[in-house]
Amino acid sequence: MLAKGFTVDLRRCQLLGLAGSVVLAAGGETAGALPVRELPSLASGRAALGLVGVYFGVVLLIAAWALLGWVIRGPEPPTPRALLVVLAVWAIPLLLAPPLFSRDVYSYLAQGAMVDAHIDVYTHGPAMLGGPLADEVAPVWRRTATPYGPVFLAVASALSGLTRGEVPAGLFGMRVVALLGVALMAAALPKLARHNGADPAAALWLGALNPLVLLHLVAGAHNDAIMLGLLGAGLVAALGRLPVLGAVLVTLAALVKAPAVLGLAAVVALQMRAGRGTVRSLVTTTAAALATTVAATAAAGTGYGWIAALKTPVSPHNWSPTSLLGRATGDILRGLGSDLAPYALPVWHILGLVLTGVVVAGIWLRRPRVSPVYALGLSLATVAVLGPAVRPWYALWGLFLIAAAAPSASVRHRVAAVTGVLALGVLPSGGPPDSEQLALAVSGGMLALVVLWQAHQTSNAPVLGRTA
Repeated sequence: MLAKGFTVDLRRCQLLGLAGSVVLAAGGETAGALPVRELPSLASGRAALGLVGVYFGVVLLIAAWALLGWVIRGPEPPTPRALLVVLAVWAIPLLLAPPLFSRDVYSYLAQGAMVDAHIDVYTHGPAMLGGPLADEVAPVWRRTATPYGPVFLAVASALSGLTRGEVPAGLFGMRVVALLGVALMAAALPKLARHNGADPAAALWLGALNPLVLLHLVAGAHNDAIMLGLLGAGLVAALGRLPVLGAVLVTLAALVKAPAVLGLAAVVALQMRAGRGTVRSLVTTTAAALATTVAATAAAGTGYGWIAALKTPVSPHNWSPTSLLGRATGDILRGLGSDLAPYALPVWHILGLVLTGVVVAGIWLRRPRVSPVYALGLSLATVAVLGPAVRPWYALWGLFLIAAAAPSASVRHRVAAVTGVLALGVLPSGGPPDSEQLALAVSGGMLALVVLWQAHQTSNAPVLGRTA
């Protein structure tokens, strides 16, 4: 909490966040998810300094975002347009950084090249492609078929053709695609917020300037940005009495990543709220979704293997609640000498999916008392938490819509607190941490806190200024 007599303003938040992004990007030059030929030794001083710098920058960015939330709640909140400028300033340094917090972008490039080479990505992993691109994919995924839909694969294939398989050009291109997704998210949030009686500036702050967006959608170039951008655009179209266009856009989002298919329920609900009958709303939405699926799959030329690929296995060390419980149960059963130990993990995953269905059904049964956009946000958050795989950026599935439709400021504050914790949860290399890397990461974060505290105590600090 700010001490009495101190104030913050938009410009200082912007500069603090820019400083965090610059330091973060600089640290990523030696500690990020670099191409394998550029990876420094984990024991090297450069890698250690880079890791400290990344977490120093992350903490500065989180602090700038938190202070910006304070400004938004102040007597002179910034306009949505001013917040979009802040988002652009914070994002620009990350556009020029190497991939951060995940190596998934290399998988995207390899899968696009596989489509270009007419290799079935729903049967084979990037190892079948071979060559430099396959070498960049994380070992655990090299022999794993893709879980992504034909719309994303069409984008990845087009990018592969444009960049001719060159890794640096492909990385930049994939990041530009992700940035377009973030731009769609930012464009949709104020409109969704106004429809739900929420503050557009607060929605942008939580849903677009969120550290998870910057770290994982911009710096990490995750295809969740495209999914969420299309989903947001589809909901805006449905709000604007264009339900067929809304269903088409939401279906395209689901053909990037499957969880967005829940958005079709929101499209139906929005039509019903507009006075259309239940049957008409269901038929219109279903017909538009089926036609879009057939057309997009035919245009991509990848076939319908994406349906079976939805069962693509998750990382054996995934830290979703059901995976943690499954591994713990398996260990107990092995300790008891039981032959049931191998079944523990799949059983817990099935239980998680069943519970997901129950919770999501309960959310929509309560729908008359909550807005369709908020119900969709809660549903996607449930899928992210109870699914067999959890990654920090999965939190954005629900957070994006909760930011626009949360019924109270207290809900946004709790979501924001979770965001701050998740933003610190992954190493910039995308790999599992060891004790030395954890120590370096903590050191970088603590150093940033010391600097922020000293600035807080100084009247002429660049972050905080003492009032007259």
